[in-house]
Amino acid sequence: MTRWWPYVRFGAAGLTLAAIIAQLSLTVANSRAAPTEWGSHIPTVVTNFLSFFTVLSNLLGAIVLVILAVWTLTRGRDRRVEPRGLAVLLTCVSTYMIVTGIVYNTLLRNVELPQGMTVPWSNEVLHVVFPLFLLADVLFAPKRRLLPWSTVAVAAIFPVVWAGYTLIRANLIIAPASGDPWWYPYPFLDPHLQGGYLGVAGYIVGIALAIVSVAAFVVWVGRRRGAPDGVAVVPAAPVAL
Repeated sequence: MTRWWPYVRFGAAGLTLAAIIAQLSLTVANSRAAPTEWGSHIPTVVTNFLSFFTVLSNLLGAIVLVILAVWTLTRGRDRRVEPRGLAVLLTCVSTYMIVTGIVYNTLLRNVELPQGMTVPWSNEVLHVVFPLFLLADVLFAPKRRLLPWSTVAVAAIFPVVWAGYTLIRANLIIAPASGDPWWYPYPFLDPHLQGGYLGVAGYIVGIALAIVSVAAFVVWVGRRRGAPDGVAVVPAAPVAL
């Protein structure tokens, strides 16, 4: 598996980047055709696109997989485990993608979007295929490093920063599609739909618990399958769910 897993990572990252580009291209094309000033403001539209947690998580995940694949095929050939920094990054993006898959398929799967706003295959790659691949990477990828439990706290930093950024920025822009003087990437973050910020806070707490729980799971699997640097890795069966 050590020999061909880097190429699988390359493939997964390439498919994900293609999905992001396809969806961004359609989003920009729709913006160019928009009849309103706010709808056709491409800088805002592109920034909104890159403000989705799903897009950011997929983009970061693809980048980390490419870096790891290159490392494995070059300097990592004779190394037993991943570098600590890359191992922490991989734990973080794996957590974000697994949570993305869970949240989308439990809260957002049945949310209807305007016709022509989404690339169907891209949507499935970003919300289903890549999350499942990162889960498989956690369970089966070679050269897994044993990380301390404090990595769970590290994984929680980015989502907290993203949530703060989202709630602050939301009321500073006009929604391109509706013209509302606010824009939220997800309906469960919109206080106008959730009966105020208390309702939003409930969702944020729930997602925060999901992130911490999934991060703990990813670290736990790594501690069972991996080894600290300099310790020989004993082949082990994949962790059964």
